[in-house]
Amino acid sequence: MRVAVLMSGGVDSSVAALLLKEQGHEVGGLTMINWDESIVAKAQAVADFMGIEHQYLDLRSPFEEQVISYFCRSYAAGETPNPCVVCNQTIKFGVLLEAARKLGFDMVATGHYARIIYDPNRGRYLLKKGLDRSKDQSYFLYALKQQQLERVIFPLGDMTKNEVKEFGRQRGLEAAGNPESQEICFIADDYRQFLQNRIICDAGEVVNSQGKLLGHHKGLAFYTNGQRKGLGISTGYPVYVVGKDLKNNRLVLDAEQYLYRSELRAVNSNFILTDKLDGPLRVNAKIRYRATEAPATIYPDICSIRVEFEQPQRAITPGQSVVFYLDDDVLGGGVIA
Repeated sequence: MRVAVLMSGGVDSSVAALLLKEQGHEVGGLTMINWDESIVAKAQAVADFMGIEHQYLDLRSPFEEQVISYFCRSYAAGETPNPCVVCNQTIKFGVLLEAARKLGFDMVATGHYARIIYDPNRGRYLLKKGLDRSKDQSYFLYALKQQQLERVIFPLGDMTKNEVKEFGRQRGLEAAGNPESQEICFIADDYRQFLQNRIICDAGEVVNSQGKLLGHHKGLAFYTNGQRKGLGISTGYPVYVVGKDLKNNRLVLDAEQYLYRSELRAVNSNFILTDKLDGPLRVNAKIRYRATEAPATIYPDICSIRVEFEQPQRAITPGQSVVFYLDDDVLGGGVIA
């Protein structure tokens, strides 16, 4: 089988390519330039080390249109976006997947820590958590469709991060000793600096939950639910961002107890385990990547999914994704409204 490995020069994608090559597949490296051109040289060096072909595609234009524009719009609307979800859906397993097909590859592989299996009883491709729970990336992949999942391989899904690094070291792979890549590839430091020249964000009032004036903010885009540091407000007790009043351009701060909610609504949902949600279903739900799964019941609603948690959740944040799990399986997910 001819497989294109989406290579960045890092240990995960490099080991994914090595694994597939050792399994006897015809492996080629494929690198996308979405922001930093230096990624090409790094990936080329790894491909040369392995003795495999390597090609690159300049995807800065679609990445700007699909991911960065979304990122800025979301913050401008008072949300906290999840660019990795959108990139996976539209760029890595969208534009790049289609490009790989046109180049003659049968499948595309990446270094994600997740698993894909085909269930003949359901007649569907299923997305499952990676074996290494501390590195599991299934959260970022919930938006993939069946036609994407059927053409993707995750070679690292049954390995731990330590096993991946050791595999690379044993084969002389220099990337095995490299530090972890940053979470958002186009943000080098502070996302606020990135946004300053891209969106208009007006200053406004800071109030508590009762509407009492506490001070002024620099722009709602520069704050996110649950934030405590960098608020510039002195109250005599710890306060957090507990909400945003978009209509009046107000930032709402209050004590930590005001951060907890038991319910949310999710839009733009996608389901993997089934075509759609037909009725109430008990699941474990995750409201952000680093959050702990929490028992919940989900209900289909008109154009949305209502999620009721057994226990209140801290800092439910509009714009982030909520992902639903049934044991190891990703049922699906949506965007928190």
